[in-house]
Amino acid sequence: MHTEQTVIPGNWTSRFLNGAPESQEQLEAGVQLALQKLSDHFTSVDQPYSGATVSQLREQIRAESSFPVHGRSLEEAMKLIEPLLQHAVAVHHPKCAAHLHCPPLIPAIAAELLVGATNQSMDSWDQSPAATLLEQELVQWLCALFAYDCSVADGVFTSGGTQSNLMGLLYARDAFTARHWNWNVHQQGLHPDSHQLRILCSHTAHFTVRQSASLLGLGEAAVIPIQTDHTYRMCMNDLDLKLEEMARSGAIPFAIVATAGTTDFGAIDPIEEIARRTQNRGIWLHVDAAYGGALMLSEKHRHRLQGVEAADSITVDFHKLFYQPISCGAFLMKDRQHFRLNQIHADYLNPVEDEWSGIPNLVNKSLQTTRRFDALKLYLSLQVTGTSGMAEMIEHTMDMAGVAAREVEADPVFEWLHTPALNALTFRYRCQGNARLAREVSVSNELENAVNHQIPERLIHQGVAVIAQTKVGQKACLKLTLLNPLLTRQDVLELLDAIKSAGWNLEQQLERDIDSIHKREWINHS
Repeated sequence: MHTEQTVIPGNWTSRFLNGAPESQEQLEAGVQLALQKLSDHFTSVDQPYSGATVSQLREQIRAESSFPVHGRSLEEAMKLIEPLLQHAVAVHHPKCAAHLHCPPLIPAIAAELLVGATNQSMDSWDQSPAATLLEQELVQWLCALFAYDCSVADGVFTSGGTQSNLMGLLYARDAFTARHWNWNVHQQGLHPDSHQLRILCSHTAHFTVRQSASLLGLGEAAVIPIQTDHTYRMCMNDLDLKLEEMARSGAIPFAIVATAGTTDFGAIDPIEEIARRTQNRGIWLHVDAAYGGALMLSEKHRHRLQGVEAADSITVDFHKLFYQPISCGAFLMKDRQHFRLNQIHADYLNPVEDEWSGIPNLVNKSLQTTRRFDALKLYLSLQVTGTSGMAEMIEHTMDMAGVAAREVEADPVFEWLHTPALNALTFRYRCQGNARLAREVSVSNELENAVNHQIPERLIHQGVAVIAQTKVGQKACLKLTLLNPLLTRQDVLELLDAIKSAGWNLEQQLERDIDSIHKREWINHS
């Protein structure tokens, strides 16, 4: 008689979080180690970035990124992450002002530990029972915040604006195709006339509108850019002109994307006016409020989003002005019935019988299957700060953007481009009247473009500041995104002074470079 031997694996009890005493000890030790690393890091950081270059970082990380066969202690492993902390961008630093990249709230950081430790998967109810219901509560709160009718509206948490914008245009396309052509894209693929479909948005809208059109099989050429006015908002005259041109040409506008907070200018399109155009023509209105959606928390500023309740769908991000750790966003839909356009039932995950019995499986509304319980971060943050506390932080950053704008406008060293609608400020450094240098450069704008392009690089490699660059027409420009509630007026003044100093030094360097070129040419000629 053959007797099978039971193979007992190594003792892994202490490697996973469970109820065993040794597991609890390892958790406590691991958390304490991480907390000590963070404490050491944050108490020693005095600049927004170390200044290390790409090549320097790559060399250091490669040198320390061996992967052992038999492993090492957590203490030893933690030592290896020190360069990652040392060379991290300090998002809490007031001179870290490049992108829509916020310092996270402490309650949200604590929630990250709970999210990771419990590891709930938000696709099916049996993998995240309580978490599913809490996300649904938060989604209903969000729908009410944006003045939707909560009896018919719905939504789902997403990884951020890219996914939410894709979902908005996906449902716009499929709803239009079902309504006008009696065609199910989900089952039949693109309709033969889909090449006529068009999406309209301002030319300053987020690049994910074009990306979504490509992913949806319509191609980037399906996106029709609309001119903006002097405040960088979508121009209604040009929108009307484009709609008239489409009516004559046979092109079909099925969606308009209104941006509530453009990346460069924080501009908010006139949502209410756009909504009147969409409602009269049966066009889907998607509002990309990834940046500006948080204004709905502010009694002082929510009027800027007037008309948002008319949108068929809304993008809102929480890892921007809701101060959540990356990543955390949501997609909201005015009529939850549209979610059925892309539902798939899998017997092993979200069987149709669950729907009949009222069991909520959130995968029915999501493009993701496995998904984190990110709603917990926002929930804990709102519990601790309150909606009024969150609004105060947002309003403070907008006040600081106003301070920066006034300083830029009043300083002849800068070219002032716009009044900030949110807390993003785009402007330009002006070269300081070096006539000799200007003569050496074929076009003076090229000189200023070169200087403005190099200012952010110089500042980050000096560890002085992290700011962004962009282009307005043919002009290289600088951009400050002042999301940080810790920012003060003094910080703003120091940041602008650092930019002026870097610009002047770059001018001097260019003059020396030109002198050196002339000297070499004279020697060669002699």
